[in-house]
Amino acid sequence: MSEVNIENSWKNILNHEFGKPYFGNLIEFVKSEYAMQTVYPKGAEIFAAFDACKFDDVKVVLLGQDPYHGAGQAHGLSFSVQSGVKLPPSLQNIYKEIQSDLGIVPPADGNLLRWAKQGVLLLNATLTVRASTPGSHQGMGWETFTDAVIQALSDRKENLVFLLWGAYAQKKGASIDKSKHLVLESAHPSPFSVHRGFFGNKHFSKTNEFLTSKGLKPIDW
Repeated sequence: MSEVNIENSWKNILNHEFGKPYFGNLIEFVKSEYAMQTVYPKGAEIFAAFDACKFDDVKVVLLGQDPYHGAGQAHGLSFSVQSGVKLPPSLQNIYKEIQSDLGIVPPADGNLLRWAKQGVLLLNATLTVRASTPGSHQGMGWETFTDAVIQALSDRKENLVFLLWGAYAQKKGASIDKSKHLVLESAHPSPFSVHRGFFGNKHFSKTNEFLTSKGLKPIDW
């Protein structure tokens, strides 16, 4: 499908998905939504997570659910917001855990592109959302596509770290080959569940310990 403007290494891996009927239906749905509704992120940023982190460069996969549905927030990377935007509660809690775990004082900036450039794939299960309507693009085909992304990573690579926060992410990552990859699971960092095991999970130090043990450069969180 020529209209899928995605980074070339991913295009090679996912090309078979683009020709499937579900993906054609998904593209038509997304185009109609952008034409008639306010949808986030901007069209050019739908595949930003892939553009920022080539397939060969992926070391860590951080799985989110939906893009942020407020104006000016989403820009195609899970949990990340555009520079200058107030930090959402989940990202505030992620930063708190990084500080507790690693002693790093996080920046005020919520743009996580700096992580993506180091090999962190910031992948949402659903890549678009209607403004002010969380979950509005669920069940339209994005989940099938991102399942294929996760499967390709699990099958074709070794020594990845998958960060699965919350029941949704854990269910979506159930097929990951744990004999080849490190899968770290905990509660979600949202205010509703953060005290049920996200705080204190030490996922950031555990990720870096694993990467270092495999001879890979740790992430500068």
